[in-house]
Amino acid sequence: MRETGVIKSYVAILDQVKVGLPVSVFASIKLERQREEELDRFQAAVARWPEIVECYLMTGQRDYLLRIVVKDLESYERFLKQKLTRLDGVASIESSFALSQVKHSQALPL
Repeated sequence: MRETGVIKSYVAILDQVKVGLPVSVFASIKLERQREEELDRFQAAVARWPEIVECYLMTGQRDYLLRIVVKDLESYERFLKQKLTRLDGVASIESSFALSQVKHSQALPL
């Protein structure tokens, strides 16, 4: 399965809390425009920032959904002010904080 590309990689799954990153924030991003160059610029920035562990291009009201992990609220505020809000083309950001993780799986329902 590795040779055919079905298995993409092998990883160690770390305990988010035990490595000092207990806070998960889901940020919904709305861009000013959805032109290809704006989408590409946003995606390139997201790829550089290790705090963003997941990013999805979405349908509906918002353009992107991000999952951001940080050690505390002050760290998220710093990330927001120093990185996310400084990106050209971002019209709005809505943040939701996860209270607890009910389920997290990397296994596909095959």
